[in-house]
Amino acid sequence: MKKSIFMYLFFFALLFIIFQYMNEKKIFEMQEEKIESMTNKVTKLNDSIIGLNDRLIDLNYFTLQGNENAMTYLENFGYDSRDIEELVTNQIYDQNLTEGNNPLVPFEGLEGSMKINKLKFLNHKWILADFTDGVYWGEMLLEYTIDENQSLNILTIASLLYPNT
Repeated sequence: MKKSIFMYLFFFALLFIIFQYMNEKKIFEMQEEKIESMTNKVTKLNDSIIGLNDRLIDLNYFTLQGNENAMTYLENFGYDSRDIEELVTNQIYDQNLTEGNNPLVPFEGLEGSMKINKLKFLNHKWILADFTDGVYWGEMLLEYTIDENQSLNILTIASLLYPNT
């Protein structure tokens, strides 16, 4: 009787070990598949990041901070490009505070005063600007220069007003 109890215990232990082995093997395989899936996702996302970085470099080519020649030009005169951007931006936006239209915008506001919303520095000379009166909007190209007396001059070169549809 003692022999059969040990034999049953042995078979039960053997079946339990086989069950545990199979269960752990399934869990291990599922985790391996999950790791492989996550690795593929990470690889795809890293490829996307590389593509976006390349695109960002292309988009930043026509910006003051992305144009090495423009930054060198300003540095040769003793200016920091970030300081110039801040100075010019502040002066343009300060003109929005005047009553009526911003003097740089060559159009009269039909539904209110024309104000400049956004600026994009192209290089050490030119800025793209977006303006609106709340209903009508347009864009313009500005030229900025700093003379020997360190005074800032801003001139509107070209502009357009989009038709209200």
